Amino acid sequence: MTTSTIANLAGASPLPTFAPRPRSGPNSVTPCPAAPAAARRLAVAAPPRAFFSREPYQPHLPEPAGYSSTQAYGLVPMVVETTSRGERAYDIFSRLLKERIVCIHGPIADDTASLVVAQLLFLESENPLKPISLYINSPGGVVTAGLAIYDTMQYIRCPVNTICIGQAASMGSLLLAAGARGERRALPNARIMIHQPSGGAQGQATDIAIQAKEILKLRDRLNKIYAKHTGQKIDKIEDCMERDLFMDPQEALEWGLIDEVIENRPASLMPEGLSAVDPPHHGGGGGGNGRDRDMEEPSAV
Repeated sequence: MTTSTIANLAGASPLPTFAPRPRSGPNSVTPCPAAPAAARRLAVAAPPRAFFSREPYQPHLPEPAGYSSTQAYGLVPMVVETTSRGERAYDIFSRLLKERIVCIHGPIADDTASLVVAQLLFLESENPLKPISLYINSPGGVVTAGLAIYDTMQYIRCPVNTICIGQAASMGSLLLAAGARGERRALPNARIMIHQPSGGAQGQATDIAIQAKEILKLRDRLNKIYAKHTGQKIDKIEDCMERDLFMDPQEALEWGLIDEVIENRPASLMPEGLSAVDPPHHGGGGGGNGRDRDMEEPSAV
């Protein structure tokens, strides 16, 4: 291979738009015809630009009904803290995780369950005896994903305090009831809903019969879980869950799904460093949990 040929190969464009016409003459050298083809093969084999992005690869998947991705909410707020080593920025949910606060917002799917399970296991490894606060605002979702979170809540040694904000429906209500006894709460304008599982099947008659048998077993399993955490009898649970049953916090308290209706943050949910701060006087009657408002820290605005 001559020096001129090497120069032509080195100067070849990865995506050539035209091939220069070789010069005619006794000393001209015709470029190797395999060079442009090899360059094209290299260009095709090169990874796309998204491969080098700092964002992880996420294939496009159809979103379940009622689901809104993170992009739909806009940017996640960042919290900047000043430490001895300078400033450090957290997204808001990572900052709450430092306070042992986990949030379930929106439909419960497999990706939601994997994130919540990972956070619960991490917090247990940090301190196996310190409580975790689980804030729930969910219309429900996939039963198996919800049961993955439920089993993890029972598996770890940390007590999990559950708080309903907005709503806890379907699997959300089961997770609300699965919190530590005496530490299951709802805010006064939240709502709770229970019902039996629903689903669909298609295929041959035998396939549909298999799916029908499985969903009946799943319904019995869920009824037993509700009975375990509410103290209600199975017969009453089956009757109440035959159709959608909506409750306000007071009705959920009487039903046994929660232990307390609160308007202000109780001492057990106070972040570290704030429990000793004297809250301002609000006047008026007691809070939603029946205790003196002067003895409680007001919730943040």
